[in-house]
Amino acid sequence: MAVLTVEDLHVSVADQPILHGVDLELSAGRVHALMGPNGSGKSTLVMALAGHPSYRVTRGRALLDGEDLLALPPHERARKGLLIAFQYPPEVDGVRLREFLRLACGERCIAFCEFQKAYPQALARLRMDGFDDRELNVGFSGGEKKRAELLQVYLLRPKVALLDEPDSGVDVDALRFIADAIRELAAGGTAVLIVTHYPRVLDHVPPAEVFVLDQGRIVRRGGAELAERIGEEGFEVVRG
Repeated sequence: MAVLTVEDLHVSVADQPILHGVDLELSAGRVHALMGPNGSGKSTLVMALAGHPSYRVTRGRALLDGEDLLALPPHERARKGLLIAFQYPPEVDGVRLREFLRLACGERCIAFCEFQKAYPQALARLRMDGFDDRELNVGFSGGEKKRAELLQVYLLRPKVALLDEPDSGVDVDALRFIADAIRELAAGGTAVLIVTHYPRVLDHVPPAEVFVLDQGRIVRRGGAELAERIGEEGFEVVRG
């Protein structure tokens, strides 16, 4: 069953059209992949769905559980169950990781006693013991920031998780932890979209469906074998 439906989505940035009619569906409990070369519009799609004001939807619609997602402000999209793990997570001075996640879980109606139990388990699961008293992403390495993003997804258990290049800047061991956590998310019912231009992470988390975005359009769809072909031959295989 589709949790997120995107239909004929057109998006512009600074009056420059970037997306030209994107259609896709994400289903509960499945891992999907959005692949494409650099500059194809992958991050534009994610930011537009998140409600970033610089990304203007000029046509089309997006439905979250049948509700008009684009009519909601960004914080309401998050409350409804859409979560973005950013490609470049910001550093937030003065905000402790634990307090940030405690408040975020409260907004998702996760009881404090449940948070108290789940938080240390999630830290251990993502090998982030000792990070709970750190300021959010401040002084984190690139891989640590990606794990902190996934920690948020892991705890909040959203309906839809859009993971923008979760494999960039991480080493082989961290990639395995991240892949395991993504599989657990999907097993728990979350619709997952992994956004990537290189199928390294997909070797560990085979997607049920792959969408290939090029020049602002979905140009090919397929299964895990499509990601494998792209890994072997590059994006020219979808341009023929």
